[in-house]
Amino acid sequence: MRQVTPLLFVPDDGSAREATRFGEHTMTYDRLATASTALAARLSGAGRVAVWATPTPETVVAVVAALRAGVPAVPLNPKTGTRELAHIVADSEPTVMLAGAGDVLPPVLDTLGRIDVDTATDGKGGAALPEPSPESPALIVYTSGTTGPPKGAILPRRAIAASLDALEDAWQWTGDDVLVHALPLFHVHGLILGVLGPLRRGGSVRHLGRFSTDGVARELSSGGTMLFGVPTMYHRLAEALDGRAPGATELAKALAGARLLVSGSAALPVHDHERIAAATGRRVIERYGMTETLMNTGVRADGEPRPGTVGAPLRGVELRLVEEDGTVLTDPDAIGEIQVRGTNLFTGYLNRPDATAAALTEDGWFRTGDMATRDTDGYVRIVGRKATDLIKSGGYKIGAGEIENALLDHPGVREAAVTGEPDPDLGERIVAWVVPGDPASPPTEDELAGHVAAQLSPHKRPRTVRYLDALPRNDLGKIMKRSLHA
Repeated sequence: MRQVTPLLFVPDDGSAREATRFGEHTMTYDRLATASTALAARLSGAGRVAVWATPTPETVVAVVAALRAGVPAVPLNPKTGTRELAHIVADSEPTVMLAGAGDVLPPVLDTLGRIDVDTATDGKGGAALPEPSPESPALIVYTSGTTGPPKGAILPRRAIAASLDALEDAWQWTGDDVLVHALPLFHVHGLILGVLGPLRRGGSVRHLGRFSTDGVARELSSGGTMLFGVPTMYHRLAEALDGRAPGATELAKALAGARLLVSGSAALPVHDHERIAAATGRRVIERYGMTETLMNTGVRADGEPRPGTVGAPLRGVELRLVEEDGTVLTDPDAIGEIQVRGTNLFTGYLNRPDATAAALTEDGWFRTGDMATRDTDGYVRIVGRKATDLIKSGGYKIGAGEIENALLDHPGVREAAVTGEPDPDLGERIVAWVVPGDPASPPTEDELAGHVAAQLSPHKRPRTVRYLDALPRNDLGKIMKRSLHA
């Protein structure tokens, strides 16, 4: 019988190697194996299990135990509201709730049996369970639900392994790497890339608990080799790198010493790219993925960091751009919807065969809903979501992202988002939502329109500017553009 390759690293050198660090709490591979194996024995045959996914070692033990038991885990965002949480629980039907002993759970979870996760075991982990099939479900991760109730994406072990191994190839990721991040552990970025990634390689992850520039500087200065973050985090790093800010010199030195600085989950503005590069000599690289596809593209460690792009397709991933009528586009300047195919894809949406069928073409390509152009060397440049970021104005297809980057290059703009609104003459008019650097003296609408027209072209200038105190963002730092029009 063919032996199935384990999804997670199993050390054979004893175990004092550090697996995770959360503040002062360090867990070795031996402790993780013992605690997770003991819990896995209790989960065997449990159906699905829910995990109260706080940024703690208990979450790591819970997810690893579920993976060892071959039981699908459903990570729950502790900040989720009652109505959405009730939907997720009713849809996924977990048989048990895994949480830290000190976690206070909302009443909507009272009907679930609860197991308190113990990271301090007595050394008796029990016998290891056999490795499940690569096609068996590993995680059910719920999407953000921007077009209705959240859908549970079923992620098989095969997809997780394929994505993490493709990143090993692209980023030269090894067991010697120490990953630093402060991402939430209920979604793909923080949990799969940020925790399972190091654990598959035999490396270490240091979670900050809560993001801070001081925490980043401390961990990168004391052995961290990679930093994973979202644009909001890198924006704060760029602000803290200002020579007048306390600790700027130490932070710049720490970032410069990292092997890789990686941004994902949304586009990193070019302005922040340039500020970080100027202060550290180190370029941030980007990658592109989704809940349903895991990782699709990435800038390689030995490749060219090109601000505004997310690199070329990863190993094992097919990618194409498609016109609305299904025509496959080959012109480098053409904007089309990204479709992907490969072993990185999810199995489908839980209990939603209709949604699964709508998301896939007959020959297995996943319709991402993201719009992009593709350079002649394969680098992908995402212009935004089809539903919110592709603006059809005056006969042109315009991506919101490049206008946002142009606005952020204006010294009077702190944050910016661009959307389209119906217009009787143009079809859609471009609307800029701006957080000014100085609320008492914001740049005028004409000034911003002229600034964009000079950098890009006149038809891409905003026709309307609306000023805000802050842009609405979700837990991953993505701007929630639908909320702007609510």
